[in-house]
Amino acid sequence: MLTRISTTTHEEVYRVTDAPSGLDGFIAIHATGAGPAAGGLRMRSYARAEDALADVLALSRGMTYKNAAAGLPLGGGKAVIMGDPRRDKAAAMLRAMGRAVARLDGRYWTAEDMGMSPEDMAVIRQETGFVAGLSDGLHASGDPSPVTAEGVLRAMRLGARHRFGDPDLTGRRVALQGLGHVGRHLCTLLHDAGADLCVADPVASNVRWAEADCGATIVDPAEIHAVKADVFAPCAIGGTVNPETVPALKAGLVAGAANNQLSGDGCADALHGRGILYLPDYVANGGGIINAAAEILRIADRGPWVSARLDALEDTMARILDRAAAEDVSPAHVADRIVEDRMLDRAG
Repeated sequence: MLTRISTTTHEEVYRVTDAPSGLDGFIAIHATGAGPAAGGLRMRSYARAEDALADVLALSRGMTYKNAAAGLPLGGGKAVIMGDPRRDKAAAMLRAMGRAVARLDGRYWTAEDMGMSPEDMAVIRQETGFVAGLSDGLHASGDPSPVTAEGVLRAMRLGARHRFGDPDLTGRRVALQGLGHVGRHLCTLLHDAGADLCVADPVASNVRWAEADCGATIVDPAEIHAVKADVFAPCAIGGTVNPETVPALKAGLVAGAANNQLSGDGCADALHGRGILYLPDYVANGGGIINAAAEILRIADRGPWVSARLDALEDTMARILDRAAAEDVSPAHVADRIVEDRMLDRAG
């Protein structure tokens, strides 16, 4: 079931297969210096296994930075299952993934991510205790999406203050790409904040909901990045801010919930060169792992604990934006320096 893959960038990487259930995926543990690796389980269709491997490697590295940015005693890990969650997901497949996680003896904790739900985590829980995001239980944290969305909204207000001189989002046009779990919650929060919404998602029922409940304008998914807006909010797969889309962006601020929004380091400088303020994704979207960490760490009074860490994460983003403005560089570079300094301090 677990086949180890040689790597020089991660502590452990495995191909995970189970023929009877149809499971085929990967688990990547990037780093455990700060604590057990933690990061969600994603299920989505990939064109090739190589694409899934590249995704899990990038996502697990991002979790190391995200957990450090949030000040959590956790390392970075991630898991992916190849397949369409609407068509291919099955309880036997999830239980097989749970057995694979169990074999890692706590070096990796999983939780829900794209294509997964608290109900799916309950199925995985039948095979392993190293799972968070459960709906019930003594320390259950449930769906992390609302907390992720809240963190993104806080970050977006900070970004608006820096870019537009006012944190108020009333009347600001936001081009929201992706209406999955987090994108849907963020859409509601932005609507309540008075934003003017344009939305795109390949699932027709999602955009119809946004149109009916949030007064959103529906945009073709291939064109959402080019909408004239104040904010472009990537909330789908990674890499949507890339050499092809950056020149077409008509927003002053990029702030969203997606992981690995930039397809490469050069995109950060390209955005900065165009006067577009980019909010580092692993800081903006850290609310979800904070929520799950309360469960992993068995925090008794999780509400205040999560709230305090969201406040601290917001302070970190404020420091990043202030320093980036003072140095006239992309916040992406400042965020990496701050977080890497934290990781060095922990290692010392």
